[in-house]
Formats: sequence, structure tokens, C-alpha cells
Amino acid sequence: MLATLANSVRIPDIRKKLLFTAAMLAIYRIGAYIPAPGINTDAVSELQQFSGSDVLGFLNLFSGGSLSRFAIFALGIMPYITASIILQLLTVVVPSLEKLRKEGEVGQQKITQYTRYLTVGLAFFQSIGYVFLFRSFESGGQDIVNGFTFGRVFVIVSTLTAGTILIMWLGELITQRGIGNGISLMIFASIVSGLPNGIQQWWTNPDQIFKVMMPFMALAIIAAIVFMQEGQRRIPVQYAKRVVGRRMSGGGQTYLPLRVNMAGVIPVIFAASLMAFPPTIGELLQSEGARNFSAFFSPNGWAYIVGESILIILFTYFYTAVTFNPVEQADNLKKYGGFIPGVRPGRPTAEFLDRILARLTFPGALYLAAVAALPTILINQTSANFFFGGTSILIVVGVALDTMKQLEAQLMMRNYEGFLK
Repeated sequence: MLATLANSVRIPDIRKKLLFTAAMLAIYRIGAYIPAPGINTDAVSELQQFSGSDVLGFLNLFSGGSLSRFAIFALGIMPYITASIILQLLTVVVPSLEKLRKEGEVGQQKITQYTRYLTVGLAFFQSIGYVFLFRSFESGGQDIVNGFTFGRVFVIVSTLTAGTILIMWLGELITQRGIGNGISLMIFASIVSGLPNGIQQWWTNPDQIFKVMMPFMALAIIAAIVFMQEGQRRIPVQYAKRVVGRRMSGGGQTYLPLRVNMAGVIPVIFAASLMAFPPTIGELLQSEGARNFSAFFSPNGWAYIVGESILIILFTYFYTAVTFNPVEQADNLKKYGGFIPGVRPGRPTAEFLDRILARLTFPGALYLAAVAALPTILINQTSANFFFGGTSILIVVGVALDTMKQLEAQLMMRNYEGFLK
């Protein structure tokens, strides 16, 4: 990995992309420290924790501490992720969206536009809820929102909504002009920014079992994530020789790589954002029943762990089906004269690939659910207040691996030498 980074710095084009990515992430982190207008910064600084709310602490981790400071990026990238989930689910149900998805790049641009519009609406209503939620907090007798009037609330809501739109734009810029997936890298930066605080919690924790167990558990989880992320099933593919004019072309044998976890960390991000939605609503309603509902779906509770595991498994199958279509793959092989030895081209090839993919997806989905749930369960057994559970580690390692693969692909593309020099 260090050699890849060193080689990438030597190439001017890749160096510019890395610097551009770092600059966009720096802007994102700076925005996490700029308070929204009309906010009493002294009262916010005195508010060290969210009244014991685990779910808001969990959302604060994914926003990189912006929520605890009520910064202009307090909503983070979660509204965009929620909008993406809704649009992908609607694509399966609504025929017009399914038609757009099959139109290629033009249709995908239209779906992306709908996602942006939905993100603005979700961010607007979510920012209203957070304004009323912070108003209910008490911090040394000071009001967190100065002068709770319609004009002041409108300015704060508009600022938070604009902050989410700016984050969405920065993420798309990173994807287009930088290295890696911009949205995933922003979540990566948010989680990593809380690493010093997490290390401090680990070091100052009075539970000696937790202090000794945590480093070994983290190393074991990272090793398991790398092992499963790199695991793949290679399907041999044979290409028939063809006569073009007077020449014989084609032929040869290659393979079709099917990864054990083809969905990556997307199912984990989707599941975490959906499971954070019910307890967040409970916190915003500010009633006794709503608070009990929020406590029931606490990120450290069994209901949250079971629900997140089920959603991770479902989203793994769903996202794998979206990203890899066995019928299209079989048609492409048949079109270019390829076939799998021992399997007839066409529909039998599609059924064979679908069967192999189903066998690979099941252990991949169980692996994602286990890595996300088991560390949280072990941390709960030690009664440690520690937000760096399996979900955070899985996202950090998964995004780092995907980014390094894209960087290696860029290096290979620029350093490849053909038979002509």
C-alpha cells in the first residue's frame, strides 16, 4: 500500500487527483467546525453529550462531530444516502424508473437528478426537526437557539439544507475528478475524525477486559474484512476462434471474477442509515412514548442489532442483483463468442451464473451482518460506552480497500506499456 501511494505521487495526473480529493475533504472537515447562524456557541460547547441519547451520538459519529457542534454540515451526508435508498427501491417498483435505469447513462443522470431533489426535501424537514430538538436541550440555563423566531429558524434551516447540498456536490466532484467514491470517502473522513476520541475512550475505560480485548478484536475484524473483501470465485470463460477475412482471430481462455461480497460496504451504510431513522423520529417528537421507542432502537440495543443484521442481508442481495445481472452477462458472452466450459450459451449460462452468485452472496451477506453486529455485542458485554462498533470499522476498511483498488487501476492504466513504444 505504501509503495502504491509513493508511485502515485510521482505521476502528475494522479497527484493532482489526490490533492483535489484531499482539498475537498478538507473543506468538508472545515465546515464541521463552522456553527450555523443564530446558534449560541457557548451553550453548544457546554453541551458535551446529547442527554444520554445513543442514537444521536451514533449520528454524530457519521457526521464527523458536526451534529454536536450544530455546524453548517450538521446533517452530514445521510439525507443523500436515504434519498438514494428510496430511489433504488422505487426503481424496482415503478416501471418508469426501471425504464430509465435501462437507458444507460442518460437514464442514470435523470435518476441522479431525482435523488438530488429528494435529498433537498429530506434535508429541509430533517433540519427543522433538529432545530426543535436542540431547542429542548438545556445547557446551563442558556438557550442554544438565540431568539426562537420564524425568521431565525428559517435561516438556520436554510443553512443546514444548503450545507447538505454543498456536501452532496463535493462528493460528486470527488467521484468525477478525484480518486474513489466521494460519498463513501466523506463517511470515511467523518468516522476517522473521531478516532482520537475513540482511542481516548478506550485508554481511559476502567474496564480492563475491554482495554485488553479491544486491540486484538479490531485487528481480527480488519483481517476478516480484508480476507472476505478480496475473496472471489473465478468462472473460466473460453472464447471461440473466428475467421475474419483471411485471418483467424479470437480464441483464448480467461475468467469471470465473482466476488464473495460484490455489494461492498453499501449495504452496511444503507442499513445503518435506515435503522437510525426510527429512533431519530422518537427523539424529535419529545414525548414519553417516543423516548421509550427511541431507547428500544438504541444502536447498542438488541432490537437495533437484529434489525440492522436483517437489513444488511436484504440489501446485500438487493444491491448484488442491481450491480450484476446474470442474463445480461450471459448475453454479452454469447455476443462476443464466449462460453463457460460445460455450460451451454444463453439461458443455461444465465441460470448457472445466477446459481453461483446466490451461493456466494449468502456467505457474503452473513459476513457483513456478523462483522457489523459481533463487535457491538462484545462491547455491550463489557458495558463500555464506545461508538466504534463493527459498522464503523467495516465502513472504514471497506472504503480504504476500494479506494486503493481505484488508485492501483489508475497506476496500471498509466504505466501499462503495449507492444509499441
